[in-house]
Amino acid sequence: MNNKQLERISTGKGFIAALDQSGGSTPKALLQYGIKEDSYSNEKEMYELVHEMRTRIITSPAFDSEFILGAILFENTMDRYIDGQYTADYLWEKKGIVPFLKIDSGLDNLEDGVQLMKPIPGLTDLLNRANNRNIFGTKMRSLIKEANAAGIKKVVKQQFDIANQIVDMGLVPIIEPEVDITSVDKEASEKLLKNEILAQLSTLDKDAKVMLKLSIPTENNFYTDLIDAPHVVRVVALSGGYTQAEANEKLALNHGLIASFSRALSQGLTAGQTDEEFNSMLSKSINSIYEASIK
Repeated sequence: MNNKQLERISTGKGFIAALDQSGGSTPKALLQYGIKEDSYSNEKEMYELVHEMRTRIITSPAFDSEFILGAILFENTMDRYIDGQYTADYLWEKKGIVPFLKIDSGLDNLEDGVQLMKPIPGLTDLLNRANNRNIFGTKMRSLIKEANAAGIKKVVKQQFDIANQIVDMGLVPIIEPEVDITSVDKEASEKLLKNEILAQLSTLDKDAKVMLKLSIPTENNFYTDLIDAPHVVRVVALSGGYTQAEANEKLALNHGLIASFSRALSQGLTAGQTDEEFNSMLSKSINSIYEASIK
């Protein structure tokens, strides 16, 4: 573990940029960016286009460590280059931004009101590669759709079981049990979720460090005790389908919770913009998300 990076993530002012759309969500991300599905004919071309998009974001003068603490990458992005350096090295050495890696393989079918993570094939090899690529931490997502106690318990148990493997490999896991923002019993789910997370945190080895990525809670400052928990490096929030303005407004009401937005970060960016237009839009987004994160 890089202690300078740990210090930055623990105490820095700013937020984490989520640039980790994977196979299933890449077409949507490209469409939002103004690139239609008929612009590429196979997965290879699709990934080249999305890397161009991410490179444009990362190399923009607006993408600056004054506002951004870390960036979450997709596996394909980790193995690619920006200006002759692996993406993670470019982020840290050129930008001072801490690199994370999305490691999950997507969601399983809905059962007990939740979607667990699918098994992650070759996890040890992937974590070894992450270490070799100078990645600081990882991210993995589950989804909670109903306030089902048994389902939520399974989600959190699965997350922490894998988190322990990640910690053993010297990386810091971001545990992401997302609560669907459209859920009719979202607040009840959050209560069950927090209790399960607190129970699992109490089982960690004394030196274990984890992060949490959670939906912005219905009750403001509901996650303060998680933010203050000794094992927790940082608690970050996902935008979860809210517009940037909605996500920022809700986030600003939660002291100590910082953003880790994906769609809300790239909102308004398009392939057809001039560099001046693109950088101006990105700068505006980054500033607004930063302000909401430091409240």
